[in-house]
Amino acid sequence: MTTKNKLNVLLVAAMAFGVNLAFLGTASAFPAAPSFERPAKPDRYKPVHAENIKLFKKATVGKSDDINDAKKFNAAEKIKLARPGRFATTGILGEPSVGNRYAIIVGISDYPGTAYDLNYADDDARDMITALKTLYGFDSDNIYPFIDEEGKGAVNATRANIIGAIQEIEGVAGPDDEVVFFFSGHGMSGNAADGDTEFLDESIVAHDGTNLVSIWDGELRDAFAEFKTSRIVFIFDSCLAGGMTDLMVTGRIINMATTETGTAYEYASMQNGQFSYYFVDMGMLRGFADKYDHDKDLILMEGRDVVIEEAFDYAKQKSIRQTPVISDLFANDLLL
Repeated sequence: MTTKNKLNVLLVAAMAFGVNLAFLGTASAFPAAPSFERPAKPDRYKPVHAENIKLFKKATVGKSDDINDAKKFNAAEKIKLARPGRFATTGILGEPSVGNRYAIIVGISDYPGTAYDLNYADDDARDMITALKTLYGFDSDNIYPFIDEEGKGAVNATRANIIGAIQEIEGVAGPDDEVVFFFSGHGMSGNAADGDTEFLDESIVAHDGTNLVSIWDGELRDAFAEFKTSRIVFIFDSCLAGGMTDLMVTGRIINMATTETGTAYEYASMQNGQFSYYFVDMGMLRGFADKYDHDKDLILMEGRDVVIEEAFDYAKQKSIRQTPVISDLFANDLLL
């Protein structure tokens, strides 16, 4: 068959399958095979596009309201004790951590300007660091603190710093390692192009030193997607925290201070966010969450024996005005 006849056959076949024939002229006109290179990852340091954004400010309860809340708590606790819900704690200790442990701890009380400042988010973060170091033996060098204290004018807890820390730990954490991510601050909702299928997205709110900047749930999911270890504990003390379930993966526990539409509270009498106060300060540091003798030493009320599920159960039992929720895909109970 001549070259011309071969081309005619090819043209007929191409037309039958609807192929674009613009490049077909002579046999020498065929282009090289296309290169199907994987597109580059989006810049994680740059926020994704979002619309219909609404900030949900964590509410502060002053001392004048504490008495009324105490009455509400006493009534609510009696109801909870009479009709106990499902507990996250199994009483069975899961596999212990045998590798290195890393933590990213974020507490933002001093947001840009003054309209969105909080009083105790920085205290929440410091309490979490104290618990990790004194109770669970975390190495200070492996703790990444991002704490902006109200009135101090610090610029630390920026989106870039937080994302950078996640990427740094991603590069070194192995299959046997453990990671803790803690956030206390504001939450935000909106329609974000963050790669998930949700119509309404939730975020934690950081800043860039001048403006409030979100880190959306889908962005956090992608930031943690390539971690070699699945042993990751997330703790969110913010409004709308219940929307952070994008992070669900086997081996992870997501502790959320509120439902997907709920408001988080901080209390002057507690000097903390309510969830952090019961989860960390009372539950871990003072040992009140220690329900099971996981270490088999016949002693309870030990902070170092408090597993994540016990801390969550205690915080949920004690909370009023807000309803903590948990996603627990770790086998049995996780001791940091």
